[in-house]
Amino acid sequence: MPSNESNAELDRRRLAATPRGVGVGTAVFAARARNAELWDVEGRRYIDFASGIAVLNTGHLHPKVQAAVAAQLAQFSHSCYQVVPYAGYVELAEKLNARVPIAGPTKTFFVTTGAEAVENAVKIARIHTGRSGVIAFAGGFHGRTLLGLALTGKVAPYKLGFGPFPAEIYHAPFPNPLHGISVDDALAGLQGLFKTSIEAGRVAAIIVEPVQGEGGFYPAPAGFMRALRQLCDIHGIVLVADEIQTGFGRTGRLFAMEHHDVEADLITMAKSLAGGFPLAGVCGRAGIMDAAEPGGLGGTYGGSPIGIAAALAVLDVIDAEGLCQRAVVIGDRITARLNALRADVPQIAEVRGTGAMVAVEFFENGQPSPAFTARVRAAAHARGLLLLSCGSHGNVVRFLCPLTIEDAVLDEALDIVDTSLHDAALHE
Repeated sequence: MPSNESNAELDRRRLAATPRGVGVGTAVFAARARNAELWDVEGRRYIDFASGIAVLNTGHLHPKVQAAVAAQLAQFSHSCYQVVPYAGYVELAEKLNARVPIAGPTKTFFVTTGAEAVENAVKIARIHTGRSGVIAFAGGFHGRTLLGLALTGKVAPYKLGFGPFPAEIYHAPFPNPLHGISVDDALAGLQGLFKTSIEAGRVAAIIVEPVQGEGGFYPAPAGFMRALRQLCDIHGIVLVADEIQTGFGRTGRLFAMEHHDVEADLITMAKSLAGGFPLAGVCGRAGIMDAAEPGGLGGTYGGSPIGIAAALAVLDVIDAEGLCQRAVVIGDRITARLNALRADVPQIAEVRGTGAMVAVEFFENGQPSPAFTARVRAAAHARGLLLLSCGSHGNVVRFLCPLTIEDAVLDEALDIVDTSLHDAALHE
């Protein structure tokens, strides 16, 4: 039901009560949601192509997820796994161990947020190797904790004023042909680090997103991933795949690393793992995962029974509803519609996508255009479609609709995208 307060009234309260550092992308307040649709406190409907930043691959309040959470709440909500363990945690770990694209014995443990998963992957890599250095990539995003920010390859708005950051973190270029960085350039950057900043024998881990998320939805080329694996094998470095945004069907596979013919040693996961409930994890080769002493890993809320129950249901939904295959269908429909607009919207510099992880990048006068991107988002919002931007230049719109979206709602959203792009192109 609509609230007694308007969006504007609630926004005034928000500004008075919460710090401005918590950026809010829309001035609408959620009242209820179902699958790919959301209604604000004034009763207005929106199609949600943000999905809580890639959290809702199974949609808002999927009935099976909702039922699993309700059943768990009827039993218990918390015991702290490290104090009194529970079977669901073990069951979920077993299921993920069986499904991650890593050969041989694997082990998984759970935390609460993606940033925690990344930090723990670094901890595990360091204790396993006895080394301290970590290499990440320009444009990568790995969380908002201090170590997560140190790994993140984008300054504004994430790093501004928050330093100094933890030491022994280094950044290499990420392949990005549209912006003039080839695979060879990126690999030369890595070799440059080994020559000028840190010897390879002191590097514990290289962390990479198989498709950069906040960085702009740039997929890692196959040749680049093969070269990273080879480097790690030669120098005894742990390869960490950050699958926090790419995981659980988004790219057309359960994990984006399945698109490559090489394996990571550790995989971090969160976001759509639990369909809207806080849960994250690290899965990897058993010999690496067992490097930490008992008590070295964990957390009070790590592997919450509620999140675990939701995640078990999410895996069932992905399989029962064929969401990996559905992601490919959705992605093909979005990319086809965007490519058909190129003739009328010359600002479209590139359309790219892996499964339903699709983006469109905008240039004006040969330069990245965050202004045009903002016009597109505003035009779509005015018509009832929620879109997110991303990219180091803020000139990319990313499409993150639930994989459970109905065809009619998807068509409606793509019509809005069409109209919004035309509108933005005509109002420079």
